[in-house]
Amino acid sequence: MTLQVFGLPVSRGVAIGKAVLVSSSRVDVAHYFINADQVESEIVRLREGRDVVARELEMLKRDMPDDAPGELAALLDVHLLLLHDEALTGATKQWIIDRHYNAEWALSAQLEVLARQFDEMEDDYLRERKADVEQVVERLLRALARGATSALAPAPGKSTEDWGGEEPLVLIANDIAPADMLQFKKSVFKGFVTDVGGKTSHTAIVARSMDIPAIVGAREASRLIRQDDWVIIDGDAGVVIVDPSPMVLEEYRFRQRQSELERERLARLRHTPAVTLDGERVELLANIELPQDAPGAFESGAVGVGLFRSEFLFMNRNGELPGEDEQFEAYRAAVQAMQGLPVTIRTVDIGADKSLERMSINELRHEHTLNPALGLRAIRWSLSEPNMFRMQLRAILRASVFGPVKLLVPMLAHRSEIRQTFEMIERAKQQLRDAGVPFADIQVGAMIEVPAAALLMPLFLRHFDFVSIGTNDLIQYTLAIDRADESVSYLYDPWHPAVLRLVAGTISQARAAGKGVCVCGEMAGDSSFAPLLLAMGLRSFSMHPSQIASVKQRILRSDTQKLMHYLNDILNSDDPQARYRELVAGDGVRPASLAA
Repeated sequence: MTLQVFGLPVSRGVAIGKAVLVSSSRVDVAHYFINADQVESEIVRLREGRDVVARELEMLKRDMPDDAPGELAALLDVHLLLLHDEALTGATKQWIIDRHYNAEWALSAQLEVLARQFDEMEDDYLRERKADVEQVVERLLRALARGATSALAPAPGKSTEDWGGEEPLVLIANDIAPADMLQFKKSVFKGFVTDVGGKTSHTAIVARSMDIPAIVGAREASRLIRQDDWVIIDGDAGVVIVDPSPMVLEEYRFRQRQSELERERLARLRHTPAVTLDGERVELLANIELPQDAPGAFESGAVGVGLFRSEFLFMNRNGELPGEDEQFEAYRAAVQAMQGLPVTIRTVDIGADKSLERMSINELRHEHTLNPALGLRAIRWSLSEPNMFRMQLRAILRASVFGPVKLLVPMLAHRSEIRQTFEMIERAKQQLRDAGVPFADIQVGAMIEVPAAALLMPLFLRHFDFVSIGTNDLIQYTLAIDRADESVSYLYDPWHPAVLRLVAGTISQARAAGKGVCVCGEMAGDSSFAPLLLAMGLRSFSMHPSQIASVKQRILRSDTQKLMHYLNDILNSDDPQARYRELVAGDGVRPASLAA
């Protein structure tokens, strides 16, 4: 029977495929594909893990006190039977062979299948045996984790080819951490659905960066959808259709073809300069997460990288931070890939929804903080780890010899933070001078993503060469909304008058001071905002490469002189979005009254 699940659309388009469920087991597991030549060794890992658990259970039985209840021994026997049951380990082995899942992922996938079967049993006693299966799987997952450093286990972060067999796949999960999203960045998955998350949660941002349909905040999706169900993800409407009828399936396949044609048409604008109808040149830059994203940014027609999110170099490393040389090689690769175009590297922005396995020498973890969005993150974390921070600064400075590099510092709000940051930069420079290592004179910019920073622009403009507005966090902190929390996502409003006035004021003051100003948050990549940002005076946008063509199309159709006449009216309105729609026609040029 066809089922519909609703959520928040965060990446447009249509995806059709078989569901792959990422289990929400109480034991954290890694999810990655293995190469064909690793299948046999992964099966050996599974078998060795099973044997370890079997020995543990046998020892528990052997060492059981004489006065222990008889039911306990019977329960251990049940667990042993389950452990060797083909429905568990045999089927798990098949996931490894057919889909090239790592052993932990394969176990989680099979647990989902078995849990569904137990839930549907009419007999209460049999239905309650699901808990036994979960306990056996969790014990097996722990055994695999303990042996993860075995020579048979794939090395963490090892590059593997994505695998999905011949059928298209879509990923369904309670949530997907940014680190896991990186594993799937060049993925076989055609789309993503998560139970939790907001439109600008980092999972949503990375999904958009992959340019595939995605829906977050779908609440019950991972519970209602089964492994291998056929699923349609409507990334425009925020609807997940499970087990669609042939007629519905054909309709969405037609929409897929139409979307591909539109992409091909927009791709023709790749090398067209972004110039408005009245001759204003606009700079369209790219946001990237890893150095291997840079060639794609260059090919998209971006005139530089406006935001290199360096924190992704720190993820999926089992708590080991990248060294200076490793960072330098990554930054240099990105700079060289841009072939002389500028690259803006943001210092590590860890915290909130982007955590490390080990956040500091004290092994701080973001989930132990009551409110991680307001905790030790971004520049606060960097300043608390001075050795790590100077290491990153030296790596960035060294890369500046190979092309134009800018340094961007996130989440500044205090004069003391500004002072400490520049002291760190100067110390890093002096260390390189003492070592005889060359570096270029680079521009230093500040991210404006805290209302305090937006309200202290004169202070920031005295110290920094440019500013970059991070609208995602600016909206979050202005409206006191956790942008990753779907329960309050309806209050996350980029059209809120307070947000628009802070953005407009920041752009105006930067331009008046002759300093560069860019918007690198999600507003920059939303073509519907382009005319309003142009009216505010913005001439530098940074977004994911896949968004550049649609934003460029909107810019080519815009007349900034006409748009500027509407700006004050929109900013002073209680409902800026409604007023914007009244005044500005669909092409961002003509008043609505003249659109006919």
